[in-house]
Amino acid sequence: MAEKMISIDEALQIVRNNAEVLGIENVEMPEATGRVLAEDVFSDVNMPPFNKSAMDGFACRKEDLPGPLKVLGEIPAGSFQTFTIGRGECVKIMTGAPVPESADIVIMKEFVEILDNDHIRYTKDGGASNICLLGEDVQKDDKVLSAGTLIRPEHIAVLAGVGKTTVDVYRRPKVAVMTTGSELVEPTEKPSAGQIRNSNGPQMVAQLRSMNFPVQYSGIVEDTPETTQLAIQNALRENDVILLSGGVSVGDYDFVPQVLKELGFTILTTVMAAKPGKHTLFVRKGKKYVLGLPGNPVSSYVQLEVIGKELFYRLMGTSFTPFRIKARLAVDFKRKKSNRYEFLPVIISPSGEVELLPYHGSAHIHALTGANALMEIPVGISEINKGESVYVRPL
Repeated sequence: MAEKMISIDEALQIVRNNAEVLGIENVEMPEATGRVLAEDVFSDVNMPPFNKSAMDGFACRKEDLPGPLKVLGEIPAGSFQTFTIGRGECVKIMTGAPVPESADIVIMKEFVEILDNDHIRYTKDGGASNICLLGEDVQKDDKVLSAGTLIRPEHIAVLAGVGKTTVDVYRRPKVAVMTTGSELVEPTEKPSAGQIRNSNGPQMVAQLRSMNFPVQYSGIVEDTPETTQLAIQNALRENDVILLSGGVSVGDYDFVPQVLKELGFTILTTVMAAKPGKHTLFVRKGKKYVLGLPGNPVSSYVQLEVIGKELFYRLMGTSFTPFRIKARLAVDFKRKKSNRYEFLPVIISPSGEVELLPYHGSAHIHALTGANALMEIPVGISEINKGESVYVRPL
């Protein structure tokens, strides 16, 4: 009996409904990049902690401009030397230095005329105060980061600024990568007649490492139920997820779905209205997951980007929102069938238009190397005219 073909959106929702976070661990702040916060973070100080100069220049009273002004001294950054600025007076000040309470403006040195060693004149009308006020960025006890934030380098600066040297984050999934196929040999070997090198395994490992996940490469699995079952059992001992390619379709040697059923997994998806990647398998047993991707390299790459990223980011405590933009198509596009949501390797040109590439289907291993985006073609659309807008995902 044929399996029901579900939409991409339905498959993504199934992943969202089943992926559960794997626990919480505490890590050193510099190691938190690429992890997901499992706690809210609050500031223990005002930021900035005092009124500070935003420019190199001279601190004075606005009412005394344009001058002349007598220079009382200098305040470098890091100094708390105090000055009381009276009528017709100023102090030379550096970026980041505390501004005297009696000053209400810092005039940029570029707009100052030096009259003599002790006197200056402001040469511009008006202007900003150039003072960063105490607590204007963050006030003490403000929440500065929320649980669920995917930590980027700019968040590390915030953590450092509030003295958060260790942080609770969700544990990353441990992933085993394997490929099925008796015709496969590793890249270190020269293929004999009827053999091909395993390209999917290294490609999937590279994709996962670019997402900052711990990866175990489990090698090639022969197309027999016994070897498939043993490989899966071994990989599950130390990993949360198995990512495999091949063996998930309906061929005589596609044993993966049946083996997973025998191991007690619940089959959640098998067939999607997607191109490439129609036969994408997602199964679950407790907090163990298997994502089975098609054996063709473009299929496995695309569905790891689409379905795989949703799974892995959900497991580590956040959602995955793909970066998509609208751009105009540079040429007419046609396809014979429109019953599947298609992801097509394309180029976004320097002018911002979408250009098509030579593409011979999901086995075309070189197609992605010339592409810098995937064009999305919704179900029901068979023709797109030149100049019409399409959604693309930059790679």
